[in-house]
Formats: sequence, structure tokens, C-alpha cells
Amino acid sequence: MKRKQVICLFVILLSLVACDPDKVIDQYHTINNSSWDVDSVQKYTFTIFKKDQVHNVYFNIRNDRSYKFSNLWLFVTIDPPKGESKTDTVQVMLADPSGKWLGKGFSGTYDSRQLYMRNVYFPETGNYAISLRHGMRPSILKGITDIGIRIEKVK
Repeated sequence: MKRKQVICLFVILLSLVACDPDKVIDQYHTINNSSWDVDSVQKYTFTIFKKDQVHNVYFNIRNDRSYKFSNLWLFVTIDPPKGESKTDTVQVMLADPSGKWLGKGFSGTYDSRQLYMRNVYFPETGNYAISLRHGMRPSILKGITDIGIRIEKVK
């Protein structure tokens, strides 16, 4: 009987955590061997259903202790359903000036969610793509284990 209660509680907790009605996309791509090549573009696709909906866009970054920098430069390209792509260059801070990692850490891996755009409208409905490429000096960037985006609806 006790086992059934534990399983039931687990299913209830899992359903509460999995329910995220504001999420448009929340996706990570794992970087092989924690070595992100400058030519390796990480692409995320998502669909916008209502052009009058406001969104927040975040970068999800996981790094380990071997990452040698306090920041990460990203080239961000947004491809709309129609029209021209837009590219932006963004600096994401991963550590404070003293060298303390800003993300939440667990056994040498740090998870950061950094706001990229707040209260943004996507001008048309349809399928969009966001591509991320690192803009750091080393062509092989060691210590980034996963990179992703999260787009959520703003109430």
C-alpha cells in the first residue's frame, strides 16, 4: 500500500512541475565534450500563434569550472517566418568581478538563465528560428556544457 502512495505522490509532483502554460520553448542543446566550436551554430525553432502576445526571451547556459572567462559573447540571429533575419551581438555575464559564478551550481556545473529581451512582440505569426553562435576569441570554447533558450509569454 505504501508503494502505491509514493508512486501516486511522484506522479502528482511530476505533473505539477511539467505544467508550464507560459512556455513557448525551453530547450537546451548539449555541447559535445564541453567544447563549442565557433562554426557550430545552435538552432532553436518555435511557433508564434498570436502576434499581440508579449514575450520574454532568455538564454540558458550551463558551464563547468573549466570555463576560463567571466562572460560569453553570443551572435544571435532571429529568422522570422517572412522577411529578413536580424543578427545581434550580446554579452552574457557568467561570473561577478570577484570570479564567483552567477549561476546555480551543483558539483562543478553552473546553470544560468539570463534575460535577453523583455516584453517583446514577434511581429507575425508562424515559425521562427533563433540561432546562437559564440563570439569568443578561442575558436574552440571549452567549458560550456549546454546552451539553450527559453521564450515565455508575459501575462
